[in-house]
Amino acid sequence: MTLGSSYKTRAFSVDTLEAWWAALAATEPVPRTRLQIKMANGPERSGRRTQCLHRMGGLCDAMGKPLHLVYSPPYHSKYKPIERCWGILELHWNGTKWVDGETRGEWAKSMTWKGMHPIVELRRQVDQKAVTLSKKAMREGEARLERHPELPKWDILIPPAST
Repeated sequence: MTLGSSYKTRAFSVDTLEAWWAALAATEPVPRTRLQIKMANGPERSGRRTQCLHRMGGLCDAMGKPLHLVYSPPYHSKYKPIERCWGILELHWNGTKWVDGETRGEWAKSMTWKGMHPIVELRRQVDQKAVTLSKKAMREGEARLERHPELPKWDILIPPAST
């Protein structure tokens, strides 16, 4: 579980995935075909947010594997396991006054979900808000996306850039 000490941005989401992939690749066998990520459809990372999709393309290129993004429809987060974990965490720290990120991190470490304590990391990097792409970069990024014909906002495959 990665907690941020900055704004809730697209960069935070992708930076966290990049760090996770690097740590995983160092300790686990790498998936052979593609990585599928179940995405929340929030304003920072929806299937129409070009900056997020651009950064996901960079992650895909770094992995050298296709990245399959599957978005949940609005108001369906209750079906995702991570949202159930967050619900337990919110009950656990209910009413706690947050003075700093360390306090929040220690509370998160002390919760239990399905009999386990989470591994918690506090990300201290301050992300820049309102990062935008040029029109050219937006067109190039969109051109590489393979959107499902019936679910174009909810099911996106990003192939790695050809070398």
